[in-house]
Amino acid sequence: MKNKSGLLTVGLIVLISLLISGFSSNKPVKTPERDHLFNTGWKFIRESVAGAEKPEYDDSKWRSVDLPHDWSIEDLPNQTPGTIIGPFDKSSKGTTMTGFTIGGTGWYRKKFITSKEQQDKLVTIYFDGVYMNSDVWLNGHHLGNHPYGYTPFSFDLTPWLKPVGQENVLAVRVRNEGRNARWYSGSGIYRHVWLITTDRIHIDQWGVYITTPEVSENAATVKVKSEIDNEGITQSNINLVTSIISPDGKAVSKTKKKLIIEANASQTDEQSITLAKPALWSTETPKLYIVVTEIKQGRNTIDRIESTIGIRSIHVDATTGLTINGKSVLLKGGCVHHDNGPLGAASFDRAEERKIEILKANGFNAIRTSHNPPSIQFLDACDRLGMLVIDEAFDAWEKPKMPDDYHLYFKEWWKKDLEAMILRDRNHPSVIIWSIGNEVAERADTTGFRITRQLADAIRHLDPTRPVTEAFCRYWEPVNIGKKWSDTAPGFAMLDIGGYNYMMSEYESDHEQFPGRVMAGLESYPEKALENWDMVEKHPYIIGDFVWTAFDYMGEASLGNSTYNKLKKPIRTIGWPWYNAWCGDIDIIGNKKPQSYYRDVVWHRSPIAMAVHEPFPEGMLDNPSTWGWPNELQSWSWPGAEGDTLMVRVFSRAPIIRLKLNGQVIGEQKIEEGTITALFNVPYQPGTLEAFNVENGKETNGVELKTTGTPGSIRLTADRTIINADRNDLSYIMVEIVDENGQVVPTANIPVQFTISGAGEIAAVGNADPTDVSSFQKPERETFRGKCLVIIRAGDQPGTIILKATADGLSGGQINVRVK
Repeated sequence: MKNKSGLLTVGLIVLISLLISGFSSNKPVKTPERDHLFNTGWKFIRESVAGAEKPEYDDSKWRSVDLPHDWSIEDLPNQTPGTIIGPFDKSSKGTTMTGFTIGGTGWYRKKFITSKEQQDKLVTIYFDGVYMNSDVWLNGHHLGNHPYGYTPFSFDLTPWLKPVGQENVLAVRVRNEGRNARWYSGSGIYRHVWLITTDRIHIDQWGVYITTPEVSENAATVKVKSEIDNEGITQSNINLVTSIISPDGKAVSKTKKKLIIEANASQTDEQSITLAKPALWSTETPKLYIVVTEIKQGRNTIDRIESTIGIRSIHVDATTGLTINGKSVLLKGGCVHHDNGPLGAASFDRAEERKIEILKANGFNAIRTSHNPPSIQFLDACDRLGMLVIDEAFDAWEKPKMPDDYHLYFKEWWKKDLEAMILRDRNHPSVIIWSIGNEVAERADTTGFRITRQLADAIRHLDPTRPVTEAFCRYWEPVNIGKKWSDTAPGFAMLDIGGYNYMMSEYESDHEQFPGRVMAGLESYPEKALENWDMVEKHPYIIGDFVWTAFDYMGEASLGNSTYNKLKKPIRTIGWPWYNAWCGDIDIIGNKKPQSYYRDVVWHRSPIAMAVHEPFPEGMLDNPSTWGWPNELQSWSWPGAEGDTLMVRVFSRAPIIRLKLNGQVIGEQKIEEGTITALFNVPYQPGTLEAFNVENGKETNGVELKTTGTPGSIRLTADRTIINADRNDLSYIMVEIVDENGQVVPTANIPVQFTISGAGEIAAVGNADPTDVSSFQKPERETFRGKCLVIIRAGDQPGTIILKATADGLSGGQINVRVK
């Protein structure tokens, strides 16, 4: 079966064929149609029905859906009295953990005709991810069960396919039941599905493994290991052809080897290819090559796959830290859950790509996939855009965190699921570290040490080119009674990189005891960004820091809250109607939050930033949770606060900050020692608030905040106004309430209605309010701090999409998006 990391469009396959045709004659060569995206034309019901696996079952009243699909983000069909129409319910079994969303059981069915091209071929169905506990049937035959919701799996359909021209029925039951997740998981077939057709002689699933053991600017060695299966009854003579296409589309290498493959057997071939003056892959220059692997018999190509690779070297040690292509790299990292905000868990290609674009634009160069393998499209985007990845396998091993989580399946399934992750993802240049687990309960006992060894050894067998890590945090009662931090030593000893969650205080003392240990902060608090980054810059054995989290996500609701009370006492969990964790640098619709501006100064991306705390309730203190941030904004618009004293924080690495209000100097402050913060108390009056760095007595860099006017109109801005006629393509329309000068009015929380016409549909609407539990599907949304979002999904035909937005008392907005 095909290595999914190399999935390409038919158009690109044709282009590659033309580019390498110079190596062969001008006669036409048969190229097989191998992979068919199997996303359209499904029937769905959100119920536990009997007999739906049988071909004769009547599904005519079921909904029609296209994949990827997440039913937990959709409006609930039957609402509990007193709840708001939307996907949320106060009676949810997952409560705050899953953001008050509902799982349950769902069924999918798809009918398809066996084609002439599939006659005498092997036909496989491939799922990149189904959450969770999926069972699959073809024509009433049970093909198997797959419990884990985050790993790919496939089934051979060949024995039960109908003859050519007859109809087949594929049925999938998905059970997301009980309390099985600590965050929003989504429900259903939320990633892509492919129907794969191959000859009896074919390249094995994930059977092309590519490494670059020697890399320099002058030359690189590319090793290509190909596993060929012969599921026929006779021996076969084949030619294995391997071609490499450069980032600029040129064929730079081609090898051809004759092989004899015995009947009902597999054979592995390994080739070592040298490329001169390679274009190296890095975060700054993510240059990608394509390796084309073909099996030929005579003039015919009977199998062909394309694998996208990057030529790069990675190395870690406690003396030089992390180097890529011999250059030091510090990981400016963030943890990222897999949901796509208003779209839920559905892994649309554009949604995954946009997430990486936003994080890259805000200074991140690394992501930890918390706490599970991501989609293919996510890693493809990281490859293209130059984002480094820690690819993580599990959140639980044999001991539970939730009653119905993966611990129920670990003993039977860990090896299969770990292999699926490694084999699928090991050709991605973006993946630089494997993680075997996150804060598992048994990490400091004999069971945990046994499992650590098993998992680490299994990874090194499948891919010895990347280091292995695991995330350790402090021990908590009662699970780890009597344990202390030093008990982590045997576990760390089995890893290549020690993962520290919120344990910055142990870095230096651990280094004294274990000077060869490489460390990384795999989770850290937003307000500790400076302290953690100072450690990374100071010590080469600490290779990076990953904040919890880079992006807001659904579930773990209110984790990053900030509440007011008379005592300095943060509250970790608030409950309904919070659905969003609210601890991200980026909010759930893709905009910067206050901590992101602070991080810009920490990471030397910006020389100065300023934030203003909202007026304090009388006699109250602001108490951010340990994952939270003070209730401040980049705003100088506080109607009703005239004359009140507001707290202003300025972030800078300059020695002195000068503050001006409406052109008049109102104060200077030295940056507090050991911080990048200057604190001012300013009586509020509308106008312009400015902060300047003062260095050697002179004003240098500055930042300003202006008071906005009253809401006047709606502005619509698309991330892309031209998209493809592809159900996986999206356009994100930011909706902003602006004043007469075009400034966003941060106090405008206004209901906006939407109408759409043309060659697309509204896929979702949303805002950044972590307590707004209204529908993501209805064509209306209230703005939060002056903004909300509409996500448009393309149809499968070209044309124009027209989106209009209206609100009482405002000039409406309109935007056109062309679908080509």
